[in-house]
Amino acid sequence: MQTKDGYITHEGCDHIFFVGFLGAGKSTLARNLGRLYRRTYVDTDRMAERIMRKTVRECFEQDGEETFRRIETQVLERLQAEKSLLVSCGGGIVECEHNCELMHKMGVVVFLDGDLSDSLRQIQHPEKRPDLCLDHVEELYRRRRPLFIQSADYVINIRDKSFGQVAEDAGRLLWEEGLL
Repeated sequence: MQTKDGYITHEGCDHIFFVGFLGAGKSTLARNLGRLYRRTYVDTDRMAERIMRKTVRECFEQDGEETFRRIETQVLERLQAEKSLLVSCGGGIVECEHNCELMHKMGVVVFLDGDLSDSLRQIQHPEKRPDLCLDHVEELYRRRRPLFIQSADYVINIRDKSFGQVAEDAGRLLWEEGLL
């Protein structure tokens, strides 16, 4: 780590990956911390959409989830050539063990941990969420939560907190750990 113009610069690939259930606020947090700390932020779902030239929902419907998950892994592999990104990850990224290995190889993983009700309250466009079937959402949450915990280097509790509180908690933790 070196300081330059009052900012910490890290050697090598030092991304911060934000994981969590659908609606946890990963994209908003990465974007806002990026602006505040002058770090580039990316969203793995948006990157996958550019590669596929279609939305995540269209990919799920036309090509299947397995195809999307392969593209998602390609997105992570491409990030190895970058430095110091704040990365918002799709909710299912932890379902592939190789993806978790890639994230740890490139940086640290921060799990935004909330209850299912916290996530559902934040989802403004459920029709855009291909793996959000309200009939099976509890099962999906129960399956993924242990994977998020297992992959996490840091856990930030988002239960009953405003976005401002979550952003403050995340910024403080990451700053104190020398990651921002």
